Formats: sequence, C-alpha cells, structure tokens
Amino acid sequence: MKEGIHPDYHEITVVMTDGTTFKTRSTWGKAGDVLQLDVDPKSHPAWTGGQMQVIQRGQVEKFNRRFQQFRRKK
Repeated sequence: MKEGIHPDYHEITVVMTDGTTFKTRSTWGKAGDVLQLDVDPKSHPAWTGGQMQVIQRGQVEKFNRRFQQFRRKK
C-alpha cells in the first residue's frame, strides 16, 4: 500500500433513532465523533414493513369500493 493516500480509519459512536448506541470503525469524521442517524432499520418502512401495510390496506379499500354494490343485504 502507498503511504499517505488512505483515509484515517478510526472508532466512532453511532446513535440510532431510538437512542441506542454502538461503537464501530469508520473513515467518517474524526476519532471519537458521534454519528446521529435520522433513519435506521428500526424506523425505516423498507425494513419494518410499514409501506407494505399501507399498500395492502389500499388494495383492500380498492376492492371494497369496486364490489360494494354486491354486498349482502341483511
């Protein structure tokens, strides 16, 4: 490896959206810096399935609107 061309690889602290923290090594910032996450696997719909629930709910509503004239009369 060439000397002096690689970024410094050091330990930082990562703070998740729920306040939990962990230490990792990164080239981001300086040694000892804190990285505050705005989105993480605990809160993003891609990992939590939140977006899928919205889509599925929309499909059920679309079905109900489409076939409401066929509902049973009590």
